[in-house]
Amino acid sequence: MVSDPISDLLTRLRNATMVSKSNIEIPHSKFKFQLATLLKDEGYVSDVKVEGDGTKKVINIELKYSDEGASVISGMNRLSKPGNRVYSSFDNLPRNNGGLGTVIVSTSRGLLSDSEARKRKLGGELICEVWS
Repeated sequence: MVSDPISDLLTRLRNATMVSKSNIEIPHSKFKFQLATLLKDEGYVSDVKVEGDGTKKVINIELKYSDEGASVISGMNRLSKPGNRVYSSFDNLPRNNGGLGTVIVSTSRGLLSDSEARKRKLGGELICEVWS
């Protein structure tokens, strides 16, 4: 039993990129699938697939590397934790690395990147930040 599944996902991604693994498998949940899909849309991972059925579903995430073999993901950080939730309005959303990174926000319209949340004028809970 994992007390914080989002931190577990980020830790698995971080550890896999450090040893240049090609893909990882994580237990399935709708939230983790949305998060992985958003990372794919932002260009941090190559592909996201759901495999299995019933209670045995897993999310298979294919990691992305540059031509030199370096990971596209340079770093990631969990912002909102179970014991310390962090919320922000759309006009106070942080910019990661001067706009070069992505802050993932949980809004009333689902998970969005910080730039998309600013366009839609939606605030919410700051989940994590990822940068290249």
